[in-house]
Amino acid sequence: MSDDLLTMGTIEPLPLAAKSKVFSIIQLSVLPPQIADLEREASAQGFNFVRRLTDEWRTGINRFDKPGECLLGVIGNGTLIGIGGLNVDPYAADGFTARLRRLYIAKAFRRRGIGEALVAELLQKASLHFRQVRLSTDTESAAAFYLRLGFSAVEDESATHVKVV
Repeated sequence: MSDDLLTMGTIEPLPLAAKSKVFSIIQLSVLPPQIADLEREASAQGFNFVRRLTDEWRTGINRFDKPGECLLGVIGNGTLIGIGGLNVDPYAADGFTARLRRLYIAKAFRRRGIGEALVAELLQKASLHFRQVRLSTDTESAAAFYLRLGFSAVEDESATHVKVV
């Protein structure tokens, strides 16, 4: 992990192996400058949710800082290669439902188990504060990904998948 990321406020390094390469999942307390690279790549692929993440972070609308919330980054060779967060689900009034948000893995690092590892860490953290995790996706590939990870498809105006934790 690079010293730049450490000084940018990252905490809780969690080493993991994904297809024989070593990566770390860390909790972010600030957005590292490398988020701009992920934002550009995601936008070029037609995904605007990384830009929403950075916009909401900069304006203070969403800092993933309520009880039980977190924003995690995946670091490989000192570079931010993935991101994903947990929020209290704003569409569920029960207080026991989390929402998985803004999950993105750089294209060059997909299909290596990194997304699964990131979701697993987010679900583990969710299990400490919530009873279930919901999310919304609009692509078939993401829907299949979440089904493989044990989420169930739901028909709801505010979510496409749910998992009890």
